[in-house]
Amino acid sequence: MSIEQLGSKADHLSEELIQRVKRLSSSLISDGMGCTVSMDYTIKPVAPANKIVVGTALTVSVGPGDNVCLHKAVPLGEKGYILVVDGKGDTKNALLGELIATAAKKAGYEGIIVDGLARDQGALRRLDFPVYCKGFIPNGPLKGESGQINTAILCGGVSVRPGDLIVGDDDGVVVIPRENAEEIIRKAEMKAEYEEKRRQEIQNGQMLPAWLREGSKRESTT
Repeated sequence: MSIEQLGSKADHLSEELIQRVKRLSSSLISDGMGCTVSMDYTIKPVAPANKIVVGTALTVSVGPGDNVCLHKAVPLGEKGYILVVDGKGDTKNALLGELIATAAKKAGYEGIIVDGLARDQGALRRLDFPVYCKGFIPNGPLKGESGQINTAILCGGVSVRPGDLIVGDDDGVVVIPRENAEEIIRKAEMKAEYEEKRRQEIQNGQMLPAWLREGSKRESTT
C-alpha cells in the first residue's frame, strides 16, 4: 500500500468550544458521553503535566512499525491540530522519537497521540510537548512507505475522523465526534457543576451523594 492523502485538513472547531473544553477534563467529557469513548488505558502521556491538551484531529494510518507516512504528515501541522496515529497497536518498533516530536512541535501541533510505541523517552520528557503512546522500546521504525493521511482510523480502540475533537490529560485520551461536540460539552459542564456541588457537600460533612441517600431511604421504608 502506498501513501495516500485522502483529504485536506478539517476546519478547526470554534475557539469558544475549545476554551470551554480546556476548563474541563477527560473524565468529565467521558461522563458526558456515557463513559464509553476513552482510548485504551495503555495510551498515556510520556510526561504527565497536570494540564489538558485539546485540538482538532489530523489522522494518520500506518502499517505496523512503519513511520514514513507519519513523517509526511508532520509538515501539515499548525496550531490547533493534534496528530492522531493508528499504529495498529504494534509493540515491536517505535513509531516516533525525539526528532519527529521536535518537528511536530515546530510545525505547530498541539500534541501527538500514537496507538503504538515511542523511544527517546528522556528527550521526549524534556521537550515540553505532549506525546501519548502505549510505551517505549529501543527498536527504531521501519520504512515501508505505507499509510494514509486524513482518513477515518481506529486509535486505542476508538473511532477517530479528521476534524473530531481530541482531549488528553494525565488520565488518558477521549474523542469528541465533531457533529456532537456542543451537546457533549454541555453535558460535561453539567457534570462539572454537580461535582463542585458534591465537593461542598463533602466539606460540610455529607459523605453520601443524594442519589444514594434517597435510595437508602426508599429501601428502609419497604
